[in-house]
Amino acid sequence: MVDAPRTMQAQDMTHDPVLVIGGTGKTGRRVTARLEAADIPVRVASRSGTTHFDWLDETTWDAALTGVTAAYLVPLDGANRTGALIRRAEELGVPRLVLLSARGVDTPGYFGADNLAGEGHLAGEAALRDSDTDWTILRPGWFAQNFSAEPFLTPIRQGELRLPAADGAATFIDVEDIAEVAVTALTAADDAHTGATYELSGPRPLTIAEALAEIAAATGHQARYVPIPVEDFIADLVAQGAPAAEAEIWAAGLTPIRENFEARVSDGVHRALGREPRDFTDYVAAAAAAGALWGSGPR
Repeated sequence: MVDAPRTMQAQDMTHDPVLVIGGTGKTGRRVTARLEAADIPVRVASRSGTTHFDWLDETTWDAALTGVTAAYLVPLDGANRTGALIRRAEELGVPRLVLLSARGVDTPGYFGADNLAGEGHLAGEAALRDSDTDWTILRPGWFAQNFSAEPFLTPIRQGELRLPAADGAATFIDVEDIAEVAVTALTAADDAHTGATYELSGPRPLTIAEALAEIAAATGHQARYVPIPVEDFIADLVAQGAPAAEAEIWAAGLTPIRENFEARVSDGVHRALGREPRDFTDYVAAAAAAGALWGSGPR
């Protein structure tokens, strides 16, 4: 059971729900679970959910945004629609918005020369800062949970993970930490998180090979890391059925690991929650216990 946020325990409960856009994704479903565990009304909006929401269809937005006390926004990759949604949320009187962005979006070259993964996030952040809402921005680095989800999971299970990350390292952030920061900001009884930008990371850098070694130590399943060129990685994903545009976004996202930009430890978890972030070892142990399906091998 997830503990109720201390901020919500101290404030009067409201019957107005918290909106989660992106409620089926890595962060959104964990934000939803924490809100539900704390008996906080939650409205999950998606293309297939009870509350129909489509980033590309503005006629679906009002039903999601009307009558909510706060909203968690996970932008749609490759579509710069965040600013328009924020402006509509403000028009409909949504008082508090928490936006999922990404670490490094304001650093030139962080995601490569084309900055495919950063421009949309920056535009969304700018729109949020220009709004009159109580806003909070989350800028996480690379998710630890990418190792227990696609497109990493199947190659790891098959014993070989091919990535254009060279020997770079990253301070992988446990998505549970992102969700806890988000819920804390969404439900705070005061304005402690209003106007805050939290850059979120794990407590120490690991290379891809070191991350796979952690998985092997916990499960006995061995997978080796093979550094490859960016073009080969994109071709691999396309051959597996991924759209070329999505493959290019993944490739751009790996640039900061390859260039060691992601090796930096950030203090956002401590600033928001007053504790240190979860370690990658703890993530692996929890994922293995939950049946991450990495497989098993001789210990």
